Amino acid sequence: MTAQSEQVQINEVVLRDGLQNEAAFVATEDKIRLGDRLSRTGIRRLEVTSFVSPKAIPNLRDAAEVLAGLQRVPGVRYTALVPNVRGAERALHSKVDEVNLVMSIGEQHNLANMRMTCAQSLGQFAEIMRVMEGSGVFVNGTLATTFGCPFEGRQSMDRILWGVEAYLALGIEGITIADTIGVANPRQVEKVVSTILDRHPGLPLTLHLHNTRDMGLVNALAAYDAGIRSFDSALGGIGGCPYAPGATGNVCTEDLVHMFHQCGIPTGTDLGSLIEISQALPDVLNHAVPGFVMKAGTSDRLYPFPGKQA
Repeated sequence: MTAQSEQVQINEVVLRDGLQNEAAFVATEDKIRLGDRLSRTGIRRLEVTSFVSPKAIPNLRDAAEVLAGLQRVPGVRYTALVPNVRGAERALHSKVDEVNLVMSIGEQHNLANMRMTCAQSLGQFAEIMRVMEGSGVFVNGTLATTFGCPFEGRQSMDRILWGVEAYLALGIEGITIADTIGVANPRQVEKVVSTILDRHPGLPLTLHLHNTRDMGLVNALAAYDAGIRSFDSALGGIGGCPYAPGATGNVCTEDLVHMFHQCGIPTGTDLGSLIEISQALPDVLNHAVPGFVMKAGTSDRLYPFPGKQA
């Protein structure tokens, strides 16, 4: 790290990737309230929802209502995942700032998650790109299972580069590499990130981490050292993929921000506000959340001395 560390961008995904795996439906008004509070913390990118079939992800069946109800803050990019052309059309109608397309580079996981081969996904993305043409909406593509597939194991560097280049050939503007099931390690992350950025300097590259094996933060720091400046995370560390066996929550937003701040890396976010919002999350979900800093406080927290001063 340099003496003057470069700022990172924190992309909050709790409303989509966080809530999609919840057993009980989270009320629309609670989602809107949460989104409005997060919009005022300095978060620059807020993934609000997914325009997916309600049968597939029941908790996101109110996608249009949530987007319509948000009090949008200038400077915040409001994004939505879209699985197909119909979803892209609905997202445009809801005036999103960005759409996110997702394909697993593990063929078997793509079949389980999207019910398509990778070739079929790319064909559908080409149709979506035609729908998006001239809209001014930013298109991001996520490569799920970049660091390992639950059915195939670790993916080769050639396979990862194939996915990046297939996206760029379609005109997709930004790329997210995702550790969907939380199997990455820091040396693997450093190699993957540096190889992609060496091949495609200046590419808007985001890292999406799950904390399945409690390695999310150390992987994020390795990615920063390798050149990534954009990170997905979920408030409270909630979430998971319903089609990825063994996957647990996302890397926790307030824990990630706390780590960067302790390392002298600015995020542009208000950590105190993030902690307050996270502390209210269990009441919305009716269960505890995995985050650490919202429970323990920041590492510079001091306590009253329990005895008499000498």
